[in-house]
Amino acid sequence: MTERWRATLRLALFVIAVVAIVGIFGAGMRAMLQRSASAGPAGTAETETPEVAGRAQAPKSLTNTLLGIYLSFRQADIEQPVNPEDTTKVAFSIQPGETASMIGPRLEQMGLIRDAGLFNLVVRYRGVDNALEVGDYQLSPSMTLDQIVTELQHGRSKGVLVTIPEGWRMEQVAAKLEEAGLGKSEDYLALMRKNDYPYDWFQERPQGAPDGLEGFLFPDTYEFPADATPAAVIDTMLRNFDRKVTPGLRRSMASHGLSFYQAMVLASIVEREAVVATERPTIAAVFMARLDRGMYLQADPTVSYAKGFDPQTKRWWRPMLEGESQSVDSPYNTFLHGGLTPGPICSPGLSSVEGVAQPDSTPYLYFVAKGDGSHVFAETFEEHLANVRKYGQ
Repeated sequence: MTERWRATLRLALFVIAVVAIVGIFGAGMRAMLQRSASAGPAGTAETETPEVAGRAQAPKSLTNTLLGIYLSFRQADIEQPVNPEDTTKVAFSIQPGETASMIGPRLEQMGLIRDAGLFNLVVRYRGVDNALEVGDYQLSPSMTLDQIVTELQHGRSKGVLVTIPEGWRMEQVAAKLEEAGLGKSEDYLALMRKNDYPYDWFQERPQGAPDGLEGFLFPDTYEFPADATPAAVIDTMLRNFDRKVTPGLRRSMASHGLSFYQAMVLASIVEREAVVATERPTIAAVFMARLDRGMYLQADPTVSYAKGFDPQTKRWWRPMLEGESQSVDSPYNTFLHGGLTPGPICSPGLSSVEGVAQPDSTPYLYFVAKGDGSHVFAETFEEHLANVRKYGQ
């Protein structure tokens, strides 16, 4: 059917609907007059007969029939999403007292449906105009109008927002999730130490790598259902990692001679070293150059990781003190052991992962903190010593 014929048919149906509505209005007025005339002396109506009830229901049935005919010709519009490719989740809420006629225009304004009027007709025809539930929803332009109408009948309470910062150990993540009321930290840690997660990039871990998810609990802001289980929470974080650390990033890592696991180990060290985001590709390049030359990484955060939790200060990340580079006996101490640490020391953010995947082209082999979060870089050891003296490190 051509668009011209479709438009003509819609117009005809509209005219029929108008005529039907006028007829329904007239029938309604006649029914009112009849009930008024049959009222008793005290002004109360006599018992309604089956014939009168039938006449009252007939106009409603006719309206529904006409509406169904009209919607059958709009089926393509009902089943066609605004953008089938855009699966981005959009937060949408229904507030107490909102009607379908108020909800439809908001959906259209947010780009979730094309036609608020059609939305109103669909919910009316399906008899759910009073069944749209108050609550918070996650909708997307890839959903059909029919799917959105169905979804809006199942309201859910607002989820639990949790922000996992970049550079945290998995113990910190577990404690944060317990603090948010999403379960016990020991239950999370038990799951975080498992190795049976069905992702290719996780199963490529080398033999002898530490157990668990250290380095792969993607830092982000999450909204979890209030009744989410620890297993569901961890699955959400791993799926987020799988989306954010794309196959393209993984190929870039491999182009620099690093396995995916090695690249994530390095990204975790970069995360703890870097404060200024723009320095991450440079710091990554320095570490990669040192690895290529067989030099020790000598990264302070690896010693901090090896030191673990301090019960007195209740801190995980304590700065490396003078002499600890030689006294902290751990395979994670990159002052005593060459190469990378056995596993990641934290969960790196996306910018640190990108820094390792796309490092700067630089001649630097050394850097030292300036005290303001940034670093100064040097090509030679002599330049590095001068920088150490200058910045008191």
